[in-house]
Amino acid sequence: MKSRKFIRASAGVLLCAAGYWLAVPTPYRERSFVIDAAGCRLATTIVERREGGSQGSVLLFHGISANKKIMSYFARGFAEQGLRVYVPDLPGHGRTPGPFSPARAEQCGEALLRELLGRGMADANRTILAGHSMGGAIAERIASRVQVAGLISISPAPMRAAHGVTAEKVLFGDPPDLPPHSLVMVGSLELESMRANAADLVATRSDGTAKYMEIRGASHVSVLFNSAAMRTSQEWSAQILNLPATAALPSHRPLIGALAGFVGILLIAGPFLRETAGKNRNEEIAATGASAGMPRLFVEFAAGSVLIVLVLRIWIPLKAIRLFQGDYLASFLLLFGALLLVMHWSGVRSALSSSPRHLLAAGFAGIVLLLIATAWFDLTFYEAWLTGAKWARFPFLLLALFPYLMAEETLLGPVERGKKWRRLALALSLRLIAWGALMAGIVILHNGEILMGLLALYMGVFNLIQRSSMDIVRNETGSAAATALFGAILLAGFCLVIFPLT
Repeated sequence: MKSRKFIRASAGVLLCAAGYWLAVPTPYRERSFVIDAAGCRLATTIVERREGGSQGSVLLFHGISANKKIMSYFARGFAEQGLRVYVPDLPGHGRTPGPFSPARAEQCGEALLRELLGRGMADANRTILAGHSMGGAIAERIASRVQVAGLISISPAPMRAAHGVTAEKVLFGDPPDLPPHSLVMVGSLELESMRANAADLVATRSDGTAKYMEIRGASHVSVLFNSAAMRTSQEWSAQILNLPATAALPSHRPLIGALAGFVGILLIAGPFLRETAGKNRNEEIAATGASAGMPRLFVEFAAGSVLIVLVLRIWIPLKAIRLFQGDYLASFLLLFGALLLVMHWSGVRSALSSSPRHLLAAGFAGIVLLLIATAWFDLTFYEAWLTGAKWARFPFLLLALFPYLMAEETLLGPVERGKKWRRLALALSLRLIAWGALMAGIVILHNGEILMGLLALYMGVFNLIQRSSMDIVRNETGSAAATALFGAILLAGFCLVIFPLT
């Protein structure tokens, strides 16, 4: 490799090493078990301080498309107070098998609480229920039926069609009255509809035992790592359980380490792809020729995306994949990709011809990067490692996603010298048009696929990383088919990480 690539790769390795040093060591005792609660086999992590006994318990629920790992900052904050914290993966999330539905997640969460109380692993008078987003709503609903010491609901999912929230976006109906000794927190940067619905929860109690709090500068996700939110939660639990009010805050080192290591992986990925894929630029130019004109592409993507969204109103062909709302995204890309392939078959047919070596190299590179990225996040930040049930869905999802990426690569044409940023901008613009049609389906057609909106930011970051790496593969192999295969591997893995199993 050239010296610049060597320096970049070396910097990536050093960042990964530093990230591991920051993220992995922990001063807490963390043990994971599978707890069978009324038929719900929930993978559960128990977090507590290494020294001292338990002064109470917290049962902490994560939100939709999340898992127990991402709740580590809050779990460790409660552990600093001498509390034993139980953090389960709800059905279809993390290490807990499906099927997932909001109702089943609530049922299993309540079953776990009753199991802990029944076994003597928790005392109702010394137990707090807490949760984030969907988990916040679940915690409130359970606390209304099972008497516990208190409730901490963090950015709870709305349970009423009010303040701009429509009925199809509500995961739970029939919101119960807020139980006493309840703290409801939201980030000040969250949508007004989320904040107003959360404030309404507290307004239902007039006895002064409930409190509403907005955390300044926090969003729906960043509130999980916000020191002010953690301190407020510690003060509330200390007040309810009569604990000392001077608990330490957990360190942000694990989060910093996780992000540093991920940046390191991105730095390593470029040199790795260039070394793995090889070069054959002349073959590409001869085989694929020029791409379609930009105005025509914009019109085709806009009209085609809207048409597919209308089709999905009556038929979602990939329901059998059983990914909660991920089947909708996969079906959209399958149908839209098939439409583009038919419209541009002459160009696609020539682009499909590819050296087996390039296909094998691109496939190998995609699998290796998927395994490295998921292993890193699973180790440090988020349970991303694919379970057996998810790997079983992988080949079907891969086949469903390949047509769109194949059509996209054909239409973008070869990577030309001096125009790679323009090509990247065009690809992302076309994807943004398609995403706009998906959002229109939520807002105008009320199709209820709320995860498309909730995950938009993460989808945007993933698309930038995936498209940039696909451009490297295309430039090195000269093969649209190999590049599409590489991109489909990354996208299939990403979908299996973030969408719950049903």
